[in-house]
Amino acid sequence: MNNVYDVLKERGYLKQFTDEEAIKKLLGEEKVTFYIGFDPTADSLHVGHFIAMMFMAHMQKFGHRPIALIGGGTAMIGDPSGRTDMRQMMTKETIAHNVSCIKKQMEKFIDFTDGKAILANNGDWLLDLNYIEFIRDIGSLFSVNRMLSAECFKTRMENGGLSFLEFNYMLMQGYDFYVLNQKYNCKMQLGGDDQWSNIIAGINIIRKKKQEEAYGMTCTLLTNSEGKKMGKTAKGALWLDPKKTTPYEFYQYWRNVDDADVEKCLSLLTFIPMDEVKRLSSLKDAEINKAKVVLAYEITKMIHGEDEAEKAKLASEALFGSGNNMENVPTKEITEKQLGVELTEFLSVNKVLKNKSEGRRLIEQNGMSVNDEKITDVKFMITKDLFEEKEYIIVKMGKKRFLKIVLK
Repeated sequence: MNNVYDVLKERGYLKQFTDEEAIKKLLGEEKVTFYIGFDPTADSLHVGHFIAMMFMAHMQKFGHRPIALIGGGTAMIGDPSGRTDMRQMMTKETIAHNVSCIKKQMEKFIDFTDGKAILANNGDWLLDLNYIEFIRDIGSLFSVNRMLSAECFKTRMENGGLSFLEFNYMLMQGYDFYVLNQKYNCKMQLGGDDQWSNIIAGINIIRKKKQEEAYGMTCTLLTNSEGKKMGKTAKGALWLDPKKTTPYEFYQYWRNVDDADVEKCLSLLTFIPMDEVKRLSSLKDAEINKAKVVLAYEITKMIHGEDEAEKAKLASEALFGSGNNMENVPTKEITEKQLGVELTEFLSVNKVLKNKSEGRRLIEQNGMSVNDEKITDVKFMITKDLFEEKEYIIVKMGKKRFLKIVLK
């Protein structure tokens, strides 16, 4: 295939287009500069962002130039898209910290050397805008009636109202596209399907201000076979930062996806050729687990590197398969002085569980065991006699979470 459009179509990325035939022609005939925006609402990207970076990576492989736009300015407001409540306000210092963390993660997936890609921050032009001039110049191009018909605003209006602060977000994201078009001849915006209204806003500004055409293309959101967003774990979001989601937890998430979601995940989140994707996802019954191992390994390798992927695989095999190498199982240490602490307290302090209440609930629901023995006492303590046979114990929480506690 010599057109990235065909690859993206085959792998199931594409959802909506402003002009599908024109976009297909443009991508086949030109090297297009395009952008995707990432608001730095946390100090790490999560799996929802990963699909956007894969979208960008496929485009870059065909010679198109990505602009990864970090929303240092728009994050001061917060995108109302997909929200039923207002986002928590962040300080400039928090946003600056988040931006620096996200930049490092992006460089794993996108090649920014020799101008092959651009990393931009919309805070560079949004934070010093003169509000009166902006409203006169850009606000005058928007119809309030049309804005209120956008899905992102309708949802908020139906759930307690929309602040005027957030109402400005669409104008600012549209202005981003206009600025990038002027600075870098950026002709296309890509994004998740929930960004459709914001993408249209930018295209309209460019059309009205410059009498030029720009284009938009959205990507399917990462949902499971039931239509629910993927990437949520018992501890919250599935983060790309190993300090927030360990490589083992990350690997296990993909190792345990539903059979019905294997083909979609292999198509969207790996570079495995589609012939092999079809072969793997056609496996039946217990054989489908082979496809899940490939999926988990490939994604973990991309995010955390081959060494961490190998360790996670070995740990998984030790706990669930025929392997017996416990070296790479997630581990916490306990000293002799700490012995006598309640298990739920230890797990909470070490951020294995959110809090002691979560641990108590697991015990009450027969969902926690130590060395394969069910725990029934919510005040169960970690004592020295537990380590008589080995220098460690294995705590199981629910069906899929394990922790090795080593006595030092």
